[in-house]
Amino acid sequence: MAVVVEYRMITKTIDDNSISIIPEDSDDLLNLRRILKINDQIVGDTTRVLKKDKDFTRPDKGERIKVRIRLALGKISLDDVLDKLRIGGTILESNNESVPHGSHHSLILNIGDSITISKKKWLPIEKNLIKSSNNKQGFILVAIDTADCGIARLKGTHLEFMPNIYSGSGGKRYKTNFKIEKFFVEVQHGLLSIIKEKDMIIIFGPGETKKRFANFIQKSQNISNSKLQVIEGIDSGGEDGIYTFTKSEIMKEIMTDSKLAKVSEIIDEVMILANKTSKKFTMGFDDTFAANQMGAIDSIVFSDKLIQEYDEQKIIDFLNDVESKGVKSYSVDSSTDIGLRVTGLGGIVSLLRYAVEI
Repeated sequence: MAVVVEYRMITKTIDDNSISIIPEDSDDLLNLRRILKINDQIVGDTTRVLKKDKDFTRPDKGERIKVRIRLALGKISLDDVLDKLRIGGTILESNNESVPHGSHHSLILNIGDSITISKKKWLPIEKNLIKSSNNKQGFILVAIDTADCGIARLKGTHLEFMPNIYSGSGGKRYKTNFKIEKFFVEVQHGLLSIIKEKDMIIIFGPGETKKRFANFIQKSQNISNSKLQVIEGIDSGGEDGIYTFTKSEIMKEIMTDSKLAKVSEIIDEVMILANKTSKKFTMGFDDTFAANQMGAIDSIVFSDKLIQEYDEQKIIDFLNDVESKGVKSYSVDSSTDIGLRVTGLGGIVSLLRYAVEI
């Protein structure tokens, strides 16, 4: 069964010029970095230190208070690990009269924070970046056997792991003392701590334990409405089982339209073309940039290394230019084997519409 998935940050349109946004992962923050421009205005919550001068004494250290401000953007940058967005600018309005208008302030936007963006005019690419990230569905990956269970939530191409859960089973010697239902309860609690409404649960691992666990959780009122699929062919449990699944052909078959499956197919195609010494792909930023200038790119995959090692604004402008030409772009990180492979290939690869000499 193939699963069709769309990825999108939480958004609410206020009016023609303003949209409220809550980023849910690092992909959302990267999209926001690509959307925000100098002189855009944002409304968000932040903290500000207010200092008071006392008679005959030095100024005190001040009190840090929470305020809501409207900021005219002057500078935007991503954090080194892409999990924060740093936004600097001039305060236009605030909900505290002690906060001076016209002063400079830096706001840190984290995953889960809410901001409202106001623009004089939203460009088509900016709307597409928001639209391409809506109705986010994730996959809860469960690699279980009688000894342990690995659980991870796959969002786009990012894997978020929980600590392994161990059953306490010691093999055949302890078989009569081992109650697998108690182990299943612990795994179910782990699932409930990370599952979201639209997530699909995919269960795999050696032997029949996966089927027994699937039957167990289907009886739960908390999980019975979730989509659930048990698959064969992954014979490892725990964290190793999760990694084995994300690199497998089975993953591509059952998650056909997922971001991870599409990226995996692109990387496989690039390696096939490289072995054939074809000119229909690029590796590294300089060659990919040149191919984009020719309008030759069909799709690109890039890792966080690209933004960390090159001028950030140059990369953002490049990504926006690529997408404005109808090219599909995919970001990956080091939480998966695919992300590590892309980093090892220079941080970016592309498939081309036709062969080019660079």
